[in-house]
Amino acid sequence: MSKTLTLKPRMSEKAYASSMATNTFVFIVPNTANKISVAAAVAEQFDVTVTNVRIAVYKGKQARSIRLGKYRKNVMGKRSDFKKAFVTLKEGDSIPVFAAVEEAEAQEAKVAEKVAKAVEKAEKKAKKESK
Repeated sequence: MSKTLTLKPRMSEKAYASSMATNTFVFIVPNTANKISVAAAVAEQFDVTVTNVRIAVYKGKQARSIRLGKYRKNVMGKRSDFKKAFVTLKEGDSIPVFAAVEEAEAQEAKVAEKVAKAVEKAEKKAKKESK
């Protein structure tokens, strides 16, 4: 059952900060999921040890759209309710949810290092030529 539970990672700045600071990852889960099923699914799908699961239900907001045609007509609707699961992992365990973000930061650091070396080399060359 737990492998069939759909876990959609929440990709936001706040979720990323939470994963880095407290090793807590945020997932959007089905409305029928409970803490035990979420913990089992995360442990099975990512091979990690789950220490804590908190769940929050978010009610869908009212939404209005305008239907165009012969007459303009306001149509009221409601967005779907959704459930977030905040999963805390054992110290040392990690889920590669934000691996692309971390790789991009590493690439930026490498580029910055290369630029600094190039600037330093150009300054040395300019110093030699001025003598």
